Amino acid sequence: MKSLIYLIRHGEIDRPASRTFIGQTDLALNDNGIRQAEALHEQLKNIPFSGIFTSPLQRAVQTAALASGQSVESLHPIEQFKEINLGAWEGLTVDQVRKLYPQDYEQRGRDLEFFRPQGGGESFADLSVRCYPPLLGLAKAHPGPLLVVAHAGVNRVLISRLQHKSLQQLLDIPQDYCGINILSCNSGQLKVEAVNLHKLC
Repeated sequence: MKSLIYLIRHGEIDRPASRTFIGQTDLALNDNGIRQAEALHEQLKNIPFSGIFTSPLQRAVQTAALASGQSVESLHPIEQFKEINLGAWEGLTVDQVRKLYPQDYEQRGRDLEFFRPQGGGESFADLSVRCYPPLLGLAKAHPGPLLVVAHAGVNRVLISRLQHKSLQQLLDIPQDYCGINILSCNSGQLKVEAVNLHKLC
């Protein structure tokens, strides 16, 4: 029997004017992000979720609570759904990284899948290994439908893996704030049904 997983990116956060690497910095939703999550609730309120799972970072927890209409205490945080660890690049602008780590920046462009930033950073391949098994485990353990709130990087690697696409092109997958991805689970097999929806039919 087929069940559905609603895989959603968190709502909007305040970002610096310059392009900045933000991974596991624990930022809250801004006012617009709160409105986005509240609007998402109107689309999801009639879905009888059997479980609500979220990254433990507060922007995802806030989104999950507002979108589901449930208390934070009723949510199930999953450590493996945290955004990618950017190591020494965390919080730096693109220009700063180019200046401080010029060779590494070029290497990342050539090898987006396997490049790891200095300071304990993860590659997108590492992220895939981290977040895919728990998603598969949730799909097998729960009858669905499920709500999972995570991050752009996490969602992109999951979608790439399920669509058998190279992680080198994962940034081509759109993931807007509060964008809705729909996965189906049939006999333990996951399939991508929709990507980055703004409105459910």
